[in-house]
Amino acid sequence: MRTLRLLPWLVLAVILMLLAGIGLSWAPDRSVDSLKARWATAPSQFVTLQGMPVHLRDEGPRDDPEPIVLIHGTSASLHTWDGWTQALKGQRRVIRMDLPGFGLTGPAPDGDYRMERYADFIVALLDQLGVRQAVLAGNSLGGGIAWHTAVRHPTRVTRLVLVDASGYPLQSTSVPLGFRLAQISWLQPVMRQLLPRRMIESSVRNVYADPGKVTPELVDRYVELTLRAGNRESLTQRLKLRETDAQSAGLIKTIRQPTLILWGAQDKLITEPSGQRFHQDIAASQYVVFEGLSHVPQEEDPARSVAPVLTFLTSSH
Repeated sequence: MRTLRLLPWLVLAVILMLLAGIGLSWAPDRSVDSLKARWATAPSQFVTLQGMPVHLRDEGPRDDPEPIVLIHGTSASLHTWDGWTQALKGQRRVIRMDLPGFGLTGPAPDGDYRMERYADFIVALLDQLGVRQAVLAGNSLGGGIAWHTAVRHPTRVTRLVLVDASGYPLQSTSVPLGFRLAQISWLQPVMRQLLPRRMIESSVRNVYADPGKVTPELVDRYVELTLRAGNRESLTQRLKLRETDAQSAGLIKTIRQPTLILWGAQDKLITEPSGQRFHQDIAASQYVVFEGLSHVPQEEDPARSVAPVLTFLTSSH
């Protein structure tokens, strides 16, 4: 009887705990204007392209005949390339952007996040900036976009740098929690209003070999840019296409551009055998593996991961 008398209080306690958790995680969309002060400082600019205000940074010498374009991965932003840009912009024109669906650029008006659509977006951006040919470097999803662009628009891409790139069917040993939840359809109405900071922190730590490098400021960036209006829905739509992406893996063998393949040995999301496959399938490729780094080597150790890029860019074809 005593247990029965306590049951309503136990239920109430559980409900209060759930409500407290929801309250702490409550995170409605934020307008792009509310985020600009922190995440669009100089030299950020916005250009209107394909109906979107595209957030980009364009640095380095304007007379560079082959600028390097840096393309980020899923749920990331142009800030992932801060370290590489510092190392490159003294000698090279460096262009980076927030892809449609992510960062301050936000959702594509047509809701189309296929690889072909992204490849055409990259070329449209090159046209907008007056760039005839470029070196494309991409991480994860951005690597997939880079090589799709090289296949789809071969005359516009002179070289490729693929950093833990997507392309082959995934054989992940661990997937970030945020990606897993974004693929559960019945959770979407809830997840559009909630964003537990601990979930984002866990997801970022998952793609680092050394979780100790994941700072509060880094988590802030991922949290706040995920809250940009429309980005959570865009992530859901993009993740639905991951299996479809792998159907074009056969195109990788058609890549003819000189290609540098970089991989974090501890990558659990796109494991290192994928890097080996890229190297086998791309005839004109070099392959570098970084021990002690994971899925985002450009973030985790910019100096070490950009070093082979500097050599690659100055080598003859």
